[in-house]
Amino acid sequence: MKPLRCSFITDGSSDRALVPHLRWLLRENGVVRPIRIDWAELRHLPKVPRGLAHRIEKSVELYPCDLLFIHKDAEKDDPLKKSQEVSAAIGQLESALPPIVCVIPVRMQEAWLLFDEAAIRRAAGNPNGRIVIDLPRLNTLENLPDPKEILHGLLRSASERSGRRLRQFNVGHSAMQVSQFVDDFAPLRIVPAFQRLEAELQATIGTNGWNTVEDN
Repeated sequence: MKPLRCSFITDGSSDRALVPHLRWLLRENGVVRPIRIDWAELRHLPKVPRGLAHRIEKSVELYPCDLLFIHKDAEKDDPLKKSQEVSAAIGQLESALPPIVCVIPVRMQEAWLLFDEAAIRRAAGNPNGRIVIDLPRLNTLENLPDPKEILHGLLRSASERSGRRLRQFNVGHSAMQVSQFVDDFAPLRIVPAFQRLEAELQATIGTNGWNTVEDN
């Protein structure tokens, strides 16, 4: 069975943490084929493409795919504005493109990592820790002013390190690991931005017949 090849364009390298979310959503919405998701790494190129349109064009060239995910953090903007930015960039291109699904967390991708206590403890390297982890309520995730800082603070606390060991703790690396320890992203279905992503992806899967079994 041929794999479903996906490419993922992100705002930054840390946003690769969303790959497990996407893989889970594809499976949850009926994709039966093997799934391959490539992060479109363009920073190594002699001439790094500038602007989203050029990044899309180069990503599709270097990472051919059946489905292209494009990530944009909404931050303080309306998510619709970010979707319009993606549409405008696509409109600048003349070449054929695969189906595209926008991935737009509110405010930033770290907000989608603040729901699984066990995953945070494991990412902090202290799975059996006893310190209380005070996670924000799911219905407040889109209103948090700085999800990244909150996540980093929780990871430092969960590590239960102090002094020199805490200063040596690579919190950025640990933040990247959180999603890899999550088995079930269903709690995020209460978050409007995650709902929009799943609805768009579900429609794309159905339109392209990726939820049916292939013989070859």
